[in-house]
Amino acid sequence: MEEPRNGPLAGVKVLELAGLAPGPFAGMMLADHGARVLRIDRVEAVTDVPRRDVMDRGKRTIGLDLKSPEGVAALKRLAAGADVLIEVFRPGVAERLGIGPADLHAVNERLIYGRMTGWGQEGPLASAAGHDIDYIAISGVLSRLGRAGGKPTPPVNLLGDFAGGGLMLAYGVLLALFERERTGRGRVIDAAMVDGAALLFAMFYTGIADGHWGPRGTNLLDTGAPMYDTYETADGGFLAVGPLEPRFWTEMLDRMGRVADVADLPSRDDPAGWPLLRDRLTAIFRSRTRAEWERVFEGSDACVFPVLDVDEAVAHPHNRARETFLEIGGVPQPAPAPRLLGVERGPGDLAPATRLYDLTEWGLPEDEAEALREAGVLA
Repeated sequence: MEEPRNGPLAGVKVLELAGLAPGPFAGMMLADHGARVLRIDRVEAVTDVPRRDVMDRGKRTIGLDLKSPEGVAALKRLAAGADVLIEVFRPGVAERLGIGPADLHAVNERLIYGRMTGWGQEGPLASAAGHDIDYIAISGVLSRLGRAGGKPTPPVNLLGDFAGGGLMLAYGVLLALFERERTGRGRVIDAAMVDGAALLFAMFYTGIADGHWGPRGTNLLDTGAPMYDTYETADGGFLAVGPLEPRFWTEMLDRMGRVADVADLPSRDDPAGWPLLRDRLTAIFRSRTRAEWERVFEGSDACVFPVLDVDEAVAHPHNRARETFLEIGGVPQPAPAPRLLGVERGPGDLAPATRLYDLTEWGLPEDEAEALREAGVLA
């Protein structure tokens, strides 16, 4: 018998069909808050070695051959008692396997069927291959990322895969769970990364429409403004400088003035002077090491902080005080977010994913499971 889970999703059973990052990330978000997530992988991929991938924490795993009739039948047995299924195939694949929404709703009308794709379930590109960079390109967002005069620069695969994809899918699951309390029926979620990426850019569409938001790298928040940018220090480190409000800007200059000459800086209010202001700030910040600037701005509202690498972030006093990072299975990693105060975690809630042998609580009796294992359908 599996250990009970804590959190608002305790008791929610999720089947996660293994796939690339956005699906497992959505499953992790649900598992982090108490859901019991069973990852279903290929038979040959499952061993007794715990999965140390951060996105598999708190889950259990099995292998199941979904190309065999016996494997499909077993999945339907599992789905009959599940609350959620996460699927990351190209449109039409699940239907061809016999595990599409209609197939599984026939055995469980309460099942929430979450579909994660780049392009969505329909449209001219629905069946096309793609990656995060392609989805955010077609969403229009990529065109706005980068420095003035430079080429568009993707923020690794955070915007499409994770924020616009996995996180949106997890949000959709919560919406469907909430709705099911009223209707008693499940719902199909079409989570497309191109949709999610476009939605994340919502704040800027009004500015683009009325001409207040210009080309990439020329605006207040996209490195166009010298008061919202990164600057190199004497030792090759970097500072994140963001005193947008006048009072924070004044405090930054007051602090800087203790160790450097900040007289006669161009006005920040005149965009025509931004290039010269940036040059002056670049020279000033390069005159001291990162640690020296940290001491200058410590305890201030100047909105100037060091750009930490991952190891430094784990050890930073603020992050340590809040336990923003945890070490699980020897791997430092971010703690679950957002925080739900008063939720106590058990020892297995965030543990590396381990193989699950006893599937009786998931609706598959042990004798049937053993027969499937002997046939090479289940691992």
